[in-house]
Amino acid sequence: MAFSSSISSGKLAAGRRRYAIVGLGSRHELYQDAIQTTYAHCAELVAVGDSNQGRMERSRQRSVRNRAVIPAGYLAADFGRLLAECRPDVVVVTTPDASHHEYIIAAMNAGCDVVTEKPLTIDADKCRRILEVSQLTGRRCRVAFNYRYSPPRTQVKEVLMSGVVGDILSVDFHWLLNTHHGADYFRRWHSRKEVSGGLLVHKSTHHFDLINWWLGAAPVAVMASGKREFYTPESAQRQGLTGAHKRCLTCSEKSQCDFYLDLAAKPKLKSLYLDQEKYDDYHRDQCVFRAEVDIEDTMNALVSYDSGATLSYSLNAFNAWEGYTVAFNGTKGRLEHTLVESVYLNGVETAASPLNGDDVKIRVVPLRGAGYDLAPWIAEGDHGGGDRLMLADIFLPEPPFDKYQRAADARAGVSSVIVGIGANRSLQTGARVLLADLLPEWVQLARGASIEA
Repeated sequence: MAFSSSISSGKLAAGRRRYAIVGLGSRHELYQDAIQTTYAHCAELVAVGDSNQGRMERSRQRSVRNRAVIPAGYLAADFGRLLAECRPDVVVVTTPDASHHEYIIAAMNAGCDVVTEKPLTIDADKCRRILEVSQLTGRRCRVAFNYRYSPPRTQVKEVLMSGVVGDILSVDFHWLLNTHHGADYFRRWHSRKEVSGGLLVHKSTHHFDLINWWLGAAPVAVMASGKREFYTPESAQRQGLTGAHKRCLTCSEKSQCDFYLDLAAKPKLKSLYLDQEKYDDYHRDQCVFRAEVDIEDTMNALVSYDSGATLSYSLNAFNAWEGYTVAFNGTKGRLEHTLVESVYLNGVETAASPLNGDDVKIRVVPLRGAGYDLAPWIAEGDHGGGDRLMLADIFLPEPPFDKYQRAADARAGVSSVIVGIGANRSLQTGARVLLADLLPEWVQLARGASIEA
């Protein structure tokens, strides 16, 4: 098999923004397909890169299905050469979380703007370095918070903006992951905190961003607790197994395990991971109960905001259903919102189940008088319709005016991830953490000022 570092065929049209994607797991396909199909009139994919040669070539060949020019392919170690030879205008970063900063910083120093998957990064020093380079270069870094674009969540923003429940004094927000989606974080690289930051960074960054955006406020302090109690070797024994094993593929008790994942039976997972193990020995189906997992499966946090509001938050990764409940307690009343999500496994090719009226509830309860339900805003597509709307906002040369200000920049990325970083520190110390102690520049950022490089 040959791996090319030059564009293999076709002539690229003038006047389109040039994109490169680095990190070629399942999530990158959303961006590749958008660039090469829906937004081909204004965007072109000139390069892709990954640490795994097989996934790199797989992504290049996906262009054939998209009837697009096959982009140049580079190994991750040659990212500098990718930037120099292909001269992208924008780099899309979909690598494991701990490496986001490397590609973001290198891209901005090369004169590129960046679109990165959440979280922005996993620790305060990396946040600082990203902000400083953005300030020095004038390049933009956008964080792909698709949850903001999901119509029911935008509707919550609309209700809060209307003032019907007044000034928000407190928020109760509880997110539940089921044992399909939740368990999947314990099979993959996400199960190592040094790579993902743990679920308080990797997953909760979505949730903290929603609260920051819904409130239009900046977090200032956090206190957290957490534990790993379900995805443990002892829990495997409670399931009737002899204990944890290395991976599903070689497990001697696979027929007895409710958490067995058959990579070979799922074509997309097979082509993305099982077929590519020969290049890097990465196992997508590691045992969820293995002892070396070091992330929590049960987390709680109390967050304070500069507006005076407080957030009571929980994330649990082994529930019987998936979704969330959130309630805003204001000076004029209460806004309640519940959303039940469909069963989900990352990288499995299943059609997204559209939300319906039974899945989404939005209710306003005035301080005086009867409460009433609102007809929820519904859309089809992944992440409750959020992905489709976000892609339009990212790739259209002139996206329509958005009164909800859903586009998230690096500052918004820091605003969400700094809460998770502070929560992890609180888990270590048992103390309340002031976010400005982690990132002194945070005081300026929270006020909307630029940091000094």
